[in-house]
Amino acid sequence: MLAGKRILLVISGGIAAYKALELIRRLKDRGVAVRAILTRGGAEFITPLSVAALSGEKVFTDLFSLTDESEMGHIRLSREADLVVVAPASADLIAKMAAGLADDLATTALLATDKPVMIAPAMNTMMWQNAATLANIETLARRGILRVGPAAGDLACGEVGEGRMAEPAEILDAIENYFRTGARLAGRVALVTSGPTYEAIDPVRFLGNRSSGRQGHAIAAALAALGADVHLVSGPASEPDPPGVRITHVESAREMLEACLAALPVEVAVCAAAVADWRPAETAPSKLKKTGGAPPKLSLIANPDILRTLADAGNRRPRLLIGFAAETRDLIQNAIEKRKKKGCDWILANDVAPGTGTFGGTENRVHLVSEAGVEDWEPASKRAIADRLAQRIADHLQPAA
Repeated sequence: MLAGKRILLVISGGIAAYKALELIRRLKDRGVAVRAILTRGGAEFITPLSVAALSGEKVFTDLFSLTDESEMGHIRLSREADLVVVAPASADLIAKMAAGLADDLATTALLATDKPVMIAPAMNTMMWQNAATLANIETLARRGILRVGPAAGDLACGEVGEGRMAEPAEILDAIENYFRTGARLAGRVALVTSGPTYEAIDPVRFLGNRSSGRQGHAIAAALAALGADVHLVSGPASEPDPPGVRITHVESAREMLEACLAALPVEVAVCAAAVADWRPAETAPSKLKKTGGAPPKLSLIANPDILRTLADAGNRRPRLLIGFAAETRDLIQNAIEKRKKKGCDWILANDVAPGTGTFGGTENRVHLVSEAGVEDWEPASKRAIADRLAQRIADHLQPAA
């Protein structure tokens, strides 16, 4: 499975750096071409010579090396790989990745890569449990960064707890699993909508909703991680653009519909956006002013039904069409009725009632409604929900033989 694959291994500082040597040996035994970037901190624990001896390749250490840049260059180095693995990933390097810093060769290559990235964190348990580290890990997760570990156990500092770098065998299993499942949607074209829509009242005010776009963006990233060619159409979301997808930014429901139709044909469409049902019949050309203290009278008209329009697209209809039903009551019944009304294949029903924290939060609980019935999924992070949905989509498009 791994024979002929190319991996860029980034080795950062920490006592766990010695495990990177064993990982290189195991990868080479399976026919993997391994290039390594050794950070200044990593070189305090293992030498470039030992890394080069095991990898059979030159080891890269200096961002400003004229020789290295002329021979390879950090852009080529970061992109001529099938997967980038950071092992160990120190708290410092994780923080720099989350912030988008590029102050050495490792961080520059990680920022410049267009390939999937997998990290194996390693640090003291208090550092791992620190709110700053956890926030950085969550940020990387939302961007589609893969992670293996850390494990709990004896630490080099003499303490016991979570923070041990995963063993080389575990990292190898994670790499093999990525290549086993990572290309399940290769060659497939997917459309995802995300975020809210803003319907202008005047140049200042609008009708909108509380959607953050976190779930839709996570779905786009999860489909891309499985190899799909993903076109994300996003309203004014608070989430950063996920890597590895084509994205069209829109504001209104009409703009979103136009972008979705332009993206057809696709094999799968996931309509996760919280599209405003209504819009003002007319948008004032200038800011509405108070007149005698009375609020302006707004005449509302229905927005286009994007999900229904895609279902009625004839021979351009997506092979698998998925919608969302965000409800505050009668969740399952409303979702069942919506699936029939909209003409889609699946509906993901999620409870957005006050107190659930779904809108704008990191957690979600969904129920997958299809012709076969209702599946109750356990509560999970929005990223985990996205990963599970992406695998289900792959199962549907590529059923097991």
